[in-house]
Amino acid sequence: MTDLTPSSSLPRTVVPGGIVDPVASARAELKAALAAIEIKGNVPRRLEQASQRGIRRTRAFAQRNPIGAAAAVAGVAAVVGGVVWVIARAVSR
Repeated sequence: MTDLTPSSSLPRTVVPGGIVDPVASARAELKAALAAIEIKGNVPRRLEQASQRGIRRTRAFAQRNPIGAAAAVAGVAAVVGGVVWVIARAVSR
């Protein structure tokens, strides 16, 4: 998902073409570079977007295949339970 400016359909990280003035061109390049750095460097925002995508995909899968979703939940629960059991057993020895 790219961030779009309200005035155009170009992403914020693209330098618009047709700029003749070298100062305006440099400003546009700097603005695009800073926007790209902000997008790449904003890890909490990227994690939020990735988790929202994962939630949407999981819900869509559960609606398409409820038995498969139940099996996946049971499998994950079994794996987590097994890991907890192994850790508890190792700690108790």
